Amino acid sequence: METNLVTCMLPVKDLARARRFYEGQLRLTAVGQKPDGKFVYRCGGAEIALFPKAEGTKAEHTALSFKVADIRAAIRDLESRGVAFADYDYPGLKTVEHVCVLGSEKAAWFTDPEGNILCLHEDIA
Repeated sequence: METNLVTCMLPVKDLARARRFYEGQLRLTAVGQKPDGKFVYRCGGAEIALFPKAEGTKAEHTALSFKVADIRAAIRDLESRGVAFADYDYPGLKTVEHVCVLGSEKAAWFTDPEGNILCLHEDIA
């Protein structure tokens, strides 16, 4: 299985709106529309497939996370393109300037316009 291409499936209510976000703000490389209606992007060694689903997402967890070399630089870059990051202050999970240190990584969260929770993470160990 380790040599096979992985596709992350993300539900979206409004495919056109989601495409504007993934192409405009995240600048992912479009593979194209598939006959079944989903729209696919190439990202690193994986694919992200947006599939129309009337009720959208129900997940309350991170759907996908992008590994970055410098999380602060990545946040500044995405914020310059209109991406809004979340801040949290829970026991065991507190962000400072959008970033939380979790063991051996830093993480920052944002959502796409469809409600999918996305993350940036940087290894620090």
